[in-house]
Amino acid sequence: MIAVVQRVSKAQVAVAEPAFQSSIELGLVVLLCIQREDTQEDAAWMAGKIARLRVFPDEQQRFDRSVQDVQGDVLLISQFTLAGDCSKGNRPSFISAAEPEHGRQLCDEVEHLLQEEHHIRVRTGMFQASMQVSLVNEGPATFIIER
Repeated sequence: MIAVVQRVSKAQVAVAEPAFQSSIELGLVVLLCIQREDTQEDAAWMAGKIARLRVFPDEQQRFDRSVQDVQGDVLLISQFTLAGDCSKGNRPSFISAAEPEHGRQLCDEVEHLLQEEHHIRVRTGMFQASMQVSLVNEGPATFIIER
């Protein structure tokens, strides 16, 4: 499981067909990639890591507050292309990416855990859709988490 986490002051994801839009203010944009071997245990670990990751500044401008601490939101967007292996040739290989049903199941599990166990408001993109994502990255602060 791979997550690219970005600290944002606002973000939005939109899909043209069918018409869909989701947005947040202060919080995290999480681009989440589910890989073939990922499990429910990985989903629980990732949800906990996202919830507790201290990437928001305190009064001394140190990274010392989590999205929970600042009462921020999460915009969770599935992005299988993070599994793309570009080491050979010029076309990425997605052999390590999860099959769609497995990917959807674990993305839904991460969303559920963030909301129910960590009490974070979560907005999502649309699974397997071509999306337009816009955001204001604060810092910029971007982190890669792998499990």
